[in-house]
Amino acid sequence: MSRTVTVEVENGVAVITIDRPDVRNAIDLPTAQQIAAALDEVDQREDVLAAVLTGAGPVFSAGMDLKAFSATGERPLVEGRGAFGICERATEKPLIAAVEGKALGGGMEIALACDLIIASEDSQFGLPEVKRGLVAAAGGVLRLPRLIPNAIALEMVMTGEPVDAARAHSLGLVNRVVEPGTARDRAVEVARAIASNAPMAVRTAKFLVKSAQDWSATKMFDLQRSHVDRVRSSADAAEGSRAFVEKRPPAWTNA
Repeated sequence: MSRTVTVEVENGVAVITIDRPDVRNAIDLPTAQQIAAALDEVDQREDVLAAVLTGAGPVFSAGMDLKAFSATGERPLVEGRGAFGICERATEKPLIAAVEGKALGGGMEIALACDLIIASEDSQFGLPEVKRGLVAAAGGVLRLPRLIPNAIALEMVMTGEPVDAARAHSLGLVNRVVEPGTARDRAVEVARAIASNAPMAVRTAKFLVKSAQDWSATKMFDLQRSHVDRVRSSADAAEGSRAFVEKRPPAWTNA
């Protein structure tokens, strides 16, 4: 199997690159399997504290590789992780999408599966599936209304029309808009800032933010208690307090 996904790790940050620029980083089954394997690696490696997902070349991802599907009949689905090897389950660790150019259809759904999005000024986001008689079922119609106003999400999924980076940022879909060609580097900077914090606290904070969306107001404090107590009683919590008092950088042990 040829390598279409690369993983580079430096200073606690993994950069996962979809490397099929000749087909606009469209995802076939082997590439989906490699994305899933890269996420497995991020989950398993103790030296990885945050990750960035990006695409090689001027396009983030065109989504499903329709030519490959037509030739093989294989959909880019991976058991346990879903479409494109990421859309149903990404990673417990923070994952940032670095988007250059177009993220349309499945490409946008891959970005939506990440926790944060750093986008170039010339990027575009859209779910054009209805134009092809389909529905954005790899997370598009499910995640988008949780991130932006419901009426705007409905407009995007029913018209299939894209929005540019500035509009996506104003809606809260994109965290930061950066100069073209710099999305990867800026995303790595954010990932390193995250990686400098206590790993257990970061993972727990991410879990609680994601989980609390489905919790009722009457139960949410009870439901978070065991997770927060685990962090409060950790060695890293004690180290964080000592480091603050001693005016030095903390030395995290992830324990």
